[in-house]
Amino acid sequence: MKPAPFEYHDPRTLDEAIVLLGTLDNAKVLAGGQSLVPMMNFRYVMPDHLIDINNIPDLSRFEERDGRLHIGAAVRQRELEYSELVARRYPLLKAALQHVGHRQTRNRGTMGGSLAHADPSAEQPNVCSAMDAIIHISGPRGTRTVPFREFSLAFMTTAVEPDELLTAVELEPWPKGHGYSFQEFARRHGDFAVVGVAVLLQAEGGRISRSAVSVCGIATGPVRLAEVEQKLAGATTDDATLEEIAAAARNVEAISDHHASADYRRHLTSVLTARALKEARDRAVASGMEGVS
Repeated sequence: MKPAPFEYHDPRTLDEAIVLLGTLDNAKVLAGGQSLVPMMNFRYVMPDHLIDINNIPDLSRFEERDGRLHIGAAVRQRELEYSELVARRYPLLKAALQHVGHRQTRNRGTMGGSLAHADPSAEQPNVCSAMDAIIHISGPRGTRTVPFREFSLAFMTTAVEPDELLTAVELEPWPKGHGYSFQEFARRHGDFAVVGVAVLLQAEGGRISRSAVSVCGIATGPVRLAEVEQKLAGATTDDATLEEIAAAARNVEAISDHHASADYRRHLTSVLTARALKEARDRAVASGMEGVS
């Protein structure tokens, strides 16, 4: 199929894009187009106006500012996947990106596009959940920032208003030597996750001092496993302890659909959490984090 007729707009500045969003009816923003274009071709989405943000320079840059990574909305996933800075300072993001689609989709797909699309099984929102990302949003009423925990409102619905534009995401690095892991089960490599688990660990004196565990694919958006994080606080890092704590992940509420039942998703969440905790522990050990055993 082909998309319904639409008018194409090619703004060269953020201000121009915001004016277009604020004045045009039934407009959609085009970044990578890896989700939007197929939806348009199937006429699941039929915008009257398409606003292409790829020629706005500020949205295609990523850099560290004041020790935090700022990623413009139009930065390609492939750029982040192969960035030395991301690999060294934000390795969980690199690990997750290796599960996103295929090389061709990552060549065009963008960080901002994934977050704005808000597919509940997508990997990049799950990383943002685990890392307590800050989302930058601009519109006719000015610029605002939204903590990621307040960003996802419902199924494929975010805090971005119809006349606003997601402009950037901000990530704070964990300390050097922390452990990380991204584990995922999908029907085929490159498919959206049935369940995906993101883990970050920090330990001192042989015990876990800080953790973040987030899951995608089980609800309308990423879910932080608060019970698991609470049990990890002060826990030792031996296999038996981590497996026992990961079993608490089965208590999470999960959805059922044609891909998997809620019970199967809960089982996967527990299994993948155990794998992720162990891999994060092993990476911390390999990096020489003090006190991890």
